[in-house]
Order: sequence, then structure tokens, then C-alpha cells
Amino acid sequence: MGRLVRIAVEEGRAARPDLQTGVCGEHGGDPESIHFFHSAGLDYVSCSPFRVPVWRPGGRR
Repeated sequence: MGRLVRIAVEEGRAARPDLQTGVCGEHGGDPESIHFFHSAGLDYVSCSPFRVPVWRPGGRR
């Protein structure tokens, strides 16, 4: 599947250099998927806010 994403991005940008590409859904919140999509050249990822880790100042108390 990753190869198809790369082909789509490469061929899409060859035809239209200003093409914006991205992914939404559960894959958009998975750290390994985010790394792959970045390396494949996608412009953005979108996911449910519940998939984003929360940072809490102060750490453990």
C-alpha cells in the first residue's frame, strides 16, 4: 500500500506541481504512519483529537 501512496504523490505532482496531498482518519494519528506519510511527501495528516497525545505540564507529581 505504501508503494501506491508514493506513486500517487509522485505522479500527481508531476501532472500538477501545486497538488496538496494528505491523509485523514485513523492512520493520521498513528506515529509510524505519520513518519511514512512525511517521507512519502504528503503535505498534511488529519485525525481525531483523541488520537493526539496530551502533554501535561509539570509531569508526575
